[in-house]
Amino acid sequence: MSFQMDPDWLPFHPNPSQPRFVLPPGSVDAHCHVFGPGDEFPFAPERKYTPCDAGKDELFKLRDFLGFDRNVVVQATCHGADNSAMVDALRASDGRARGVATVRPDVTDEQLAELHEAGVRGVRFNFVKRLVDPKPDEYYHGIVERIARLGWHVVLYFEAADLAERWEFFTSLPTVVVVDHMGRPDVTAPVDGPEFGRFLTLMRDHPQFYAKVTCPERLTVAGPPGYDDVVPFARTLVESFPDRVLWGTDWPHPNLKSHMPDDGRLVDFIPRIAETADARQRLLVDNPTRLYWG
Repeated sequence: MSFQMDPDWLPFHPNPSQPRFVLPPGSVDAHCHVFGPGDEFPFAPERKYTPCDAGKDELFKLRDFLGFDRNVVVQATCHGADNSAMVDALRASDGRARGVATVRPDVTDEQLAELHEAGVRGVRFNFVKRLVDPKPDEYYHGIVERIARLGWHVVLYFEAADLAERWEFFTSLPTVVVVDHMGRPDVTAPVDGPEFGRFLTLMRDHPQFYAKVTCPERLTVAGPPGYDDVVPFARTLVESFPDRVLWGTDWPHPNLKSHMPDDGRLVDFIPRIAETADARQRLLVDNPTRLYWG
């Protein structure tokens, strides 16, 4: 079976820069994906986009080039609940990768045990309506009851405007909860405004929540190379919750329309949001290691 990527799809950067910032030993790229290759790991029939191929070999080559030691591979919506490509990457990583899966309520205990053995440590629930069709709360609660027994956590992907209506459900989750991309704040709004304030309240009042201070390329209005408008939001989270923040490349940057980031320059963004060696050690090494290899 041959898949044709969407005509407006932006493939990942073919030749990223060598970062100027040297990552601390043991650094983890805590948010990245694998896509296919589609002929080996077919994309899901219900997908809302068809990406370029971006398999494990390319991911691990980038890991080594940028200076990361390990990866957390997050199941992409284009693969639905077929975690085969992600699991294949974990099994090929020699213990240097962990995974976040997508599962449905009919997943068996045997399948969950197999995912755990491969290195999966969480499930992802996506509420971004242009990417998926969100389900009723009971759908997710049934899954959480199953995965909580394995010590897994929940990863949430949502838009900032949707946080209020989902608040009760999100805060009812009995596991550690990791929020993708800072809850996608509107970076044209004030960092001390009510919308981002709601997310800060979520983090402050619910110590089981972590935030990924990721995707300046996805959140920016100002654009590259500096992504200056994203810096205050990410820096606020790093300074306020130093033990509950994670960072990742988001390679291969699915569904971007404005530009394709240089992954080396993304690494150089890190010291702008984590300004001390201690903050960078926690963000890149201590926090993801505790969460995924602890």
